[in-house]
Amino acid sequence: MNDNANDLGTIPPEEFHRVQQSAEFADLKKTFRSFAFPMTAVFLAWYLVYVLGSIFAKDLMMTHVFGNVTVGILVGLGQFVSTFLITWLYIRHANKNIDPRAKALREDLEASAR
Repeated sequence: MNDNANDLGTIPPEEFHRVQQSAEFADLKKTFRSFAFPMTAVFLAWYLVYVLGSIFAKDLMMTHVFGNVTVGILVGLGQFVSTFLITWLYIRHANKNIDPRAKALREDLEASAR
């Protein structure tokens, strides 16, 4: 087991509160939210277009593109592709912008336990 996990149990609650009130933590939350909320909104809107299209634009969704493949099938497959794309974008964003800041805050907390 990682010794760092044990260090967090010895940190006084006041130290967690201090970090939560810090500018660094506020910046970390802002960085996370500036990506997560807009991306969630875009994905939900994209999903809603698919659902509403299947309800109200049946003729469009049943339009054959080639063979037995319809617009609806392509849009449905696009849902999977967009899910993987968003996951990849989030991992890239987290590795570059979130994780280093979170690590610095954690190291600050661990240092206060020593």
